[in-house]
Amino acid sequence: MQDFLFIVAGLVLLIAGGNWLLKAAVDLSLKLKIPKIVIGMTVVSFATSAPELIVSINAALDGFPDLALGNVVGSNIANLGLVLAITILLGPIDVSKSFYTTDWPVMMLASLLFFFFIYFDGVLQQYEGVVMVIFLFVFLVYLLRFQKPAVIDAEDEPDVMLPTYKTALFLGLGGAALWGGSELLINGAVGMATLFGVSERVIAITIVSVGTSIPELAASIIAIIKKEKAISLGNLIGSNIFNLLAVLGITSIITPISVMDQGLLTNDIFWLLGISFLVLPLVFIPKGLRLGWRDGVVLLSVYLAFVYFTIG
Repeated sequence: MQDFLFIVAGLVLLIAGGNWLLKAAVDLSLKLKIPKIVIGMTVVSFATSAPELIVSINAALDGFPDLALGNVVGSNIANLGLVLAITILLGPIDVSKSFYTTDWPVMMLASLLFFFFIYFDGVLQQYEGVVMVIFLFVFLVYLLRFQKPAVIDAEDEPDVMLPTYKTALFLGLGGAALWGGSELLINGAVGMATLFGVSERVIAITIVSVGTSIPELAASIIAIIKKEKAISLGNLIGSNIFNLLAVLGITSIITPISVMDQGLLTNDIFWLLGISFLVLPLVFIPKGLRLGWRDGVVLLSVYLAFVYFTIG
């Protein structure tokens, strides 16, 4: 029971900390007069990946590499099989052309890069982490230079900047909550794995990964309820790209990540590649550049099958 409470408390702190850090990061960007497009593609993406990043770094440093890997792999599968599925079950979304020209190919490249780096030797080395971070940097530069017109917002309400003390407070609270939440989550996950006699990987790829995907799920549901058309497949794919290249890239630069439970290489990584690929035909069948409830049923079924076979 204590381990379960640790996991719940850790997730609450991670979600709150990520939200506070996001507010502070966006406000700092506005104070520094960084263009909104740059904020959206870099600051916001990085802040929303902060829970995964802190959990993975902490887990790797604490000697639980499978938690670091399982968290990211499971979170990427959950983003498409759970978050996207629930979103399109609530209402269809239109997919922009950039999905098949940029977003999906880069996500598949990032997934394949991760696969080749870790599959053959079971270790994500520091130099491989450097390659992943460089790939992310090149991708962001490409987005900012060549896709700028496609992502410029319509007329928005003027941004209201926070007082400096509030920005500092959100920054401090966010950082502290993320670190504290990650410690509680890791302790709870390791304790629960020991209690049920399963590996840290199984707990990470199911409970922990869904927990760190809750912010994306909440944002998607709120957008659907408010009938905001801004919600797009690109947001979730961007999150998956950031999780692989930034979270695992930075974590492995700090300390190499070794696979302990071989299930990650024989099971999980293939589910990641499979569900990432599956999104492409779903976008075009039966209606081009549109995702509807039938696609949601398919994705959710795949996710439930993944959880069943992973736990089984």
